[in-house]
Amino acid sequence: AAGPRCPGVRRRLPVLRWLPHYSLAWLQLDVMAGLTVGLTVVPQALAYAEVAGLPLQYGLYSSFVGCFVYCLLGTAKDVTLGPTAIMSLLVSSYAFHEPVYAVLLAFLSGCIQLAMGLLHLGFLLDFISCPVIKGFTSAASITISFNQVKNLLGLQGIPRQFFLQVYETLRRIGETRVGDAVLGLACLAVLAGLRAMKNRLPQASRAEPLAARVSHLIVWTSATARNALVVLFAGLVAYSFQVMGSQPLTLTGSIPQGLPAFQLPRFSMTLPNSTIPFRSMVEDMGVGLAVVPLMGLLETVAIAKAFASQNDYRIDPNQELLALGFANVLGSFVSSYPITGSFGRTAVNAQSGVCTPAGGLLTGTLVLLSLAYLTSLFYYIPKAALAAVIISAVVPMFDAGIFRTLWRVKRLDLVPLCVTFLLCFWEIQYGIVAGVLVSGMLLLHSIARPPIKVSEGDVLLVQLGSSLHFPAMECLRDAICSRALAASPPRSVVLDGCHISSIDYTVVVGLAELLQELRKHGLSLAFCSLQDPVLQVLLSAELEGFQHFPSWEEAERCGGAELGGGGTVPFISTGESSLLPT
Repeated sequence: AAGPRCPGVRRRLPVLRWLPHYSLAWLQLDVMAGLTVGLTVVPQALAYAEVAGLPLQYGLYSSFVGCFVYCLLGTAKDVTLGPTAIMSLLVSSYAFHEPVYAVLLAFLSGCIQLAMGLLHLGFLLDFISCPVIKGFTSAASITISFNQVKNLLGLQGIPRQFFLQVYETLRRIGETRVGDAVLGLACLAVLAGLRAMKNRLPQASRAEPLAARVSHLIVWTSATARNALVVLFAGLVAYSFQVMGSQPLTLTGSIPQGLPAFQLPRFSMTLPNSTIPFRSMVEDMGVGLAVVPLMGLLETVAIAKAFASQNDYRIDPNQELLALGFANVLGSFVSSYPITGSFGRTAVNAQSGVCTPAGGLLTGTLVLLSLAYLTSLFYYIPKAALAAVIISAVVPMFDAGIFRTLWRVKRLDLVPLCVTFLLCFWEIQYGIVAGVLVSGMLLLHSIARPPIKVSEGDVLLVQLGSSLHFPAMECLRDAICSRALAASPPRSVVLDGCHISSIDYTVVVGLAELLQELRKHGLSLAFCSLQDPVLQVLLSAELEGFQHFPSWEEAERCGGAELGGGGTVPFISTGESSLLPT
């Protein structure tokens, strides 16, 4: 009933599009995918909470609401929402390792994302260029990895600021705990081996014998659930040492058991001797209230588009913004920190053959069961194993090839890439903001200085290589006047407007001034090949001496002597301009 007669409801509740057609075959594949992703998300959630600088249970608190919300509101069958390495790093920067700040940041980020979705402001993401994103993710890969070296080596008291972290780690390398280092490096090697095995695993064929297909499934499942297997193995090793009465490993420790309380996020923070009000908390977060929601949206929409293209279906970007916004707002009621789309878990979901977002229901249920019954077992998980999981997840984010590609394709794009990459080692927010500003300056420069080609002849033909915006008016005026007046004898000008799709009032005024300046020297400026909307604007402006030709060839046939000479020319307005003072 909510189908054909209520398209608006179907658009806002995408679950209504696929639920009526749900089948047993879909259920089997969704269950398989949900279980596989669930085995991946639990160890990752614990590890990413460490990156965020929060107690480990907050990683699990952040891992189930998005699964349920996206099942109802998401438009991509493959996407899974939850904590990610990038978002955890941002939370570490803006929540100051305080759960109250992290939960409030999730609530406010969700509100901003909801507003952007309702106002269709997703286009703002287009202003974050690929070099900025690559610079940020590559720097994040290094900072997150090095942040985990202390846990990999069993070092204590290492500061979180990157440069101090590098200095202190190298200075205290002699304090390495052998047990942590051996286990951590072994876990890294196993994870790398299983990843390589999965990447090289050929597709199974139904024509193969049953034993071969079963072997393929076992290998694929082991490689896909490698994080869970490694953490389980490391936990068994730690438990064995505990039973024997010696413990050479640094353990995760106690994690509160049970589900989080459903309550409003706290809008103030009570300290032993004072209270931090809501306004001060917002001021403390600062630019994070823009960076966190925008980066969350960027990750989610980019992942959704990538897998929609790969698997041949369509998504609704604005609906994706709404889904993510609702997930963050509702997640904040169960102590979640900001979440976004996870590329790694989405890839696992897609490779598992998921058919609908319903696979997320089982993933979320597994997280809830872990919180309810398994947290006592998490005590024995070594920190070195979680560090190995994190490093294994973020190392592929470093894209060394992008530097070589940009050097070959467009070297100017290396500027925002390098600015973002280098400043992110100082502070994440400075790197992102500086990168966006540099990209914006390069974009504005290209608008203000469009490519202009001037061809010599009886008249000068001026061709714009891009559209004409008001910042470029002065550049166009200088190019025309310098060539037209410097020629011997001075020549009239024809401006080819085939690339001009729209103009504003400032451009019209600039063209009126240009017409007047050339007329003072006995020259004229004519236009050719203008698009209809632009032509109508110029005709309505009643520019004195305005002439237009359908094509450059017709303008050339008229000849320089006739331009402005009062002959009959198509689309001539001889009215006196009302744009310039007399």
